[in-house]
Amino acid sequence: MSIRKMEIEDLRKVVELEHALFLSPWNEEDFSHELKENPMAGYYVLEKENEIIGYIGLWFLGDQCQITTIATDQKYQGQGYASQLMEYTLEKSEALHYQNVNLEVRVSNVKAIALYEKFGFKNVAIRKRYYSNGEDAYLMIKELEG
Repeated sequence: MSIRKMEIEDLRKVVELEHALFLSPWNEEDFSHELKENPMAGYYVLEKENEIIGYIGLWFLGDQCQITTIATDQKYQGQGYASQLMEYTLEKSEALHYQNVNLEVRVSNVKAIALYEKFGFKNVAIRKRYYSNGEDAYLMIKELEG
């Protein structure tokens, strides 16, 4: 198992996973922009036996880290791989002395909310009609030592 920086060559697999998992998936151009044009972005893939089985996107913003996306291939869900991505993110954020890590999550995404709560994230606000289908999102934050 390894986590490494996402590369342009990874995008075919990442976009394939993205479209299989999300109601409003990003396309290859979205990820490509993040990798090439966004100096605040850090995107990482989780590999098992040289196969990409998950990924996480981060924005490093001043004194905080924002999780923009996190995903694990459906056939590997429930096996702790998303937790590995979360642990990686929290360790990286603490090493950079960030104040907090935050994210938005669909109010209906019970599995993801449970994962975030397991890592100490708290629901601090509701973003009304946040998603393209009109669904609300929770803003969740985990405070760090900084």
